[in-house]
Amino acid sequence: MPNPDPSTEAALGTVIGPDGLARPAWAATDELLRDYYDREWGMPVRDEHGLYERISLEAFQAGLSWATILRKRHAFRSAFHHFDPDVVADYTDTDVERLLADTGIVRNRAKILAAIKNARATIALREQGGLVEFVWSHQPEVTPEPRHFGEIPTSSPESVALSKALRAQGFSFVGPTTMFALMEAIGIIDTHLLDSHRRGSSGVWPRP
Repeated sequence: MPNPDPSTEAALGTVIGPDGLARPAWAATDELLRDYYDREWGMPVRDEHGLYERISLEAFQAGLSWATILRKRHAFRSAFHHFDPDVVADYTDTDVERLLADTGIVRNRAKILAAIKNARATIALREQGGLVEFVWSHQPEVTPEPRHFGEIPTSSPESVALSKALRAQGFSFVGPTTMFALMEAIGIIDTHLLDSHRRGSSGVWPRP
């Protein structure tokens, strides 16, 4: 989940937009983030290709703002062959150098190498039911019910377990906090604020 400025009062709860809809502060003003929040964030991702992309982008986001990654997403998709794990898994040192020279993406060698490593691990997981089943098997029995931003956790027992399980399968840059953000983004948990217009919209968790 993108991090709002916790020093502002608005960051604690929802903000009513000009359209009359309630959103968290981080999605209330920037058009790109607002569209992402309204259309994508928290909606289920249940295909290998899409899930591998989300894991990759969450890893690149580590230490940066999600807005930065979102603005570079088109460039990321172009640079990484639309995050096709079968293609990325075959990347060579030449591809790594190509990516390091690409100003459109985050040029971090460790994160680039992780994306390649994770593509190979994604392929290997097909023998165990696949990445989607593996990740979604960590869905908890209940989801948070935050009234304001301060009540949203940054990790959970399930994200810790998922992180550990993915690392055991050869994935990297999949720490508990990163995996909690992934779980939020793909609908495994619902951390929309209770009075947000998106609360319960994923179809995974009931509406309030």
